[in-house]
Amino acid sequence: MLNAVPAERSLAELTLRGLILGALITVVFTASNVYLGLKVGLTFASSIPAAVISMAVLRYFSGSNILENNMVQTQASAAGTLSSIIFILPGLLLIGYWAGFPFWQTAAICAIGGILGVLYTIPLRRVMVVQSALPYPEGVAAAEILRVGSGEDGAPATTGNGPGMRDIVTGGVIAAAFSLCSSGFRVLSESISLWVNAGQAAFRFSTGFSLALVGAGYMMGITAGVAILVGVLICWGVAVPLLTVNSTLQDGQSLSALATSLWSSQVRFLGAGTIGVAALWTLATLFKPMVEGVWISLRAVRGDSPASELRTERDLPAKAILGIAGLLLLALFGVFAQFLHSAAPDLSGFAFWGLVGGCVVFAFIFGFLIAAACGYMAGLVGSSSSPISGIGIIAVILVSLLILAMGSVEGEFLQRTGGKLAIALALFTTAVVLAIAAISNDNLQDLKTGYLVGATPWRQQVALIVGCLVGALVIPPVLDLLYNAYGFVGALPRPGMDPQQALAAPQATLMTAIASGIFRDALNWNMILIGVVLGIALILVDVMLRRTGKASLPVLAVGLGIYLPPTIGMTLVVGALLSWLVENRLKRRAAAAGADFDAYAEEPRRRGVLLASGLIVGESLMGILLAALIGTTGKDAPLALVGAGFEGTAEWLGLIVFVLICVAFNAYVRDRRT
Repeated sequence: MLNAVPAERSLAELTLRGLILGALITVVFTASNVYLGLKVGLTFASSIPAAVISMAVLRYFSGSNILENNMVQTQASAAGTLSSIIFILPGLLLIGYWAGFPFWQTAAICAIGGILGVLYTIPLRRVMVVQSALPYPEGVAAAEILRVGSGEDGAPATTGNGPGMRDIVTGGVIAAAFSLCSSGFRVLSESISLWVNAGQAAFRFSTGFSLALVGAGYMMGITAGVAILVGVLICWGVAVPLLTVNSTLQDGQSLSALATSLWSSQVRFLGAGTIGVAALWTLATLFKPMVEGVWISLRAVRGDSPASELRTERDLPAKAILGIAGLLLLALFGVFAQFLHSAAPDLSGFAFWGLVGGCVVFAFIFGFLIAAACGYMAGLVGSSSSPISGIGIIAVILVSLLILAMGSVEGEFLQRTGGKLAIALALFTTAVVLAIAAISNDNLQDLKTGYLVGATPWRQQVALIVGCLVGALVIPPVLDLLYNAYGFVGALPRPGMDPQQALAAPQATLMTAIASGIFRDALNWNMILIGVVLGIALILVDVMLRRTGKASLPVLAVGLGIYLPPTIGMTLVVGALLSWLVENRLKRRAAAAGADFDAYAEEPRRRGVLLASGLIVGESLMGILLAALIGTTGKDAPLALVGAGFEGTAEWLGLIVFVLICVAFNAYVRDRRT
């Protein structure tokens, strides 16, 4: 695809109205992603829906163009990435170190880590975006949507924006209404489970009814869906039944309760081991390009690369990058010093500054290395498929071991507050690394979109920095709101709350368990090691499948299938199955019509992505609204129309409505013409 706007031509890009619109979209999508991430451990890429919304709104303003729309989606894309900070920060509440989310500390970690992620990937743009053959699937898709939605001169087209916006709104309304009836009115259940016992072996067949998860699974695709299904089968078809057979029921305990307890306390660590080894394998396969990326980055910062006069080749100057990075480094020292001093005011001198300096330098340098790796991973498989949580697992293990080593400087440090302080410092440090990794994952994807439409790189980089700042201000209050309304599994803000309504925060729970186990020598290493062995075996299977050129088995997805509750994993599988059914039907119809498949399927595919995005946004926003209502009233179910006795009926009603919506989704995407 050629640049839509030539380098010799200048159009309005970084406009005030665009920044305001981008900020509003960032607020909405950040809130949605925080909710979705805490509930299921997944976030959605916001670039494509943000581009559609921008084109739908700015077309009514004179002078709007493709480059202005691109800036809006660049800024709003921070919503789908910076919100990944929730994969670690709730751990500080799970260990009882925080009682809420301190606004300025939380915002500072998000902003500093996010901006560093932008800066670290700027020197990689030329070699990884302009000169590279990396596919950048989401960046190319966003560029195509922007191009189709604009005329030949870059101005808004008279058609094309309306249908896309209708698809997002349609999905949003349906998902919000279903969520209101289930989570709000309680007339529809949120899941259904069937237990089958063979002697003392317990098997669980379950699925949730979350339309947001259906949308996420649809965009994830059948390959990852099958991998998650494999993980669910390993967990609930093999591991849990074997453990229940070899366990003893306590007085009054049901077999299903025993199985659930064994999954939570043991089998999840099997998934953790699988996820960890899969993340290491992913990084190992990218080691060579990562080293090359770091080397090119260092050369670019030294000024070895000649400057270009072309508008489409101008990045932020190297001196500006170094200056901003230096200020952020000082700010990071200040944030860590305040964090440690508030918990250990008597700690001073070399012990205090050694711990602060060690953690800051680790986050700063390791974050730089991870930025290069994440940039390549995003280019290869896309931002949504890049294993951010796996990188978080590696980071929390390394920083925990680092703090253990530094603990000898101040002998009592590791034992303070029952070990909470050391664990909290490890989680806080990992949060910075995760913020850097998340934005690095997204920045080059956005720069690829900009390259394809003819944007000015330095303006895009400024837009993403603004997006990081807006997102950083939004995340703390949303986290507080959701925590006070629902609580987290293992950390409820007040007594009497319904633990079934608590948000899972799966990655934060996992990383907290790993850090706690390292410091307290209480980690379930046996199950983790079994998970490592399982991961190695699955990697070998994946390598053999890839050699055939016909299939693959993403091992990270298998680990998630083991680790996540089945009500989450199986719902993702349902969405992936929908995408497979749509693709197969389109292939048959294209063959019957004698048409090129990619051209024939382009519009249905786009419609499916937009509708799936709407499902995610609609349920997420309804979750935020219900959370605000719960927090205001102090009641766990302020809108409930039925009592606990209706639960059995609600399960079957929920299943019927859920199936009907999935059938309608399938028919709408593959058959409707616009």
